Amino acid sequence: MDDDATLMLAYARGETAAFDVLYTRHRGALYRFLLRTARDPQLAEELFQDTWSRVIASRARYVPQAKFTTWLLQIAHNLLIDSHRRKRPVATGDEAERVFELTASPEHEQPEHVLSEFERRRRLQLAIEQLPDEQRTAVLLRLENDLSVEEIAEVTGVGRETAKSRLRYAMNRLREQLAE
Repeated sequence: MDDDATLMLAYARGETAAFDVLYTRHRGALYRFLLRTARDPQLAEELFQDTWSRVIASRARYVPQAKFTTWLLQIAHNLLIDSHRRKRPVATGDEAERVFELTASPEHEQPEHVLSEFERRRRLQLAIEQLPDEQRTAVLLRLENDLSVEEIAEVTGVGRETAKSRLRYAMNRLREQLAE
């Protein structure tokens, strides 16, 4: 059992400090996933809050069948799908720019590399934005959260081969677009 699952079980027993650790540990990655997937800061904030509310509400029923991050991202993904079903959001160029601006640069970058790194990340972000929804979700789960194909399948509720195919098509499209 991973450390996060142990913390979630402790939280289920009433140890609120365990939740604080989980929240601190996963809030950044969760918010980035939601923001980059939803492409709408207001929706991402709403889904972020809803995801943590669901974690809190389901603490007594939590069973560590998968990694905590997989479970957390699955909740977020399901909320995102529900949101898409209600209203399909459309990202504008300004929203894509704000998403990119929120992507933190590594602190160890040298000043002379900032512009080239910025351009590389901008091209990657634009290429990811052009992917179909299913492929974009798969690639973001892989790149942003380092999930395996099996975990991506679990989060998105599809079979392993479907997740693998979506990831492969997405990576091929990204390679093609970035090679131009």
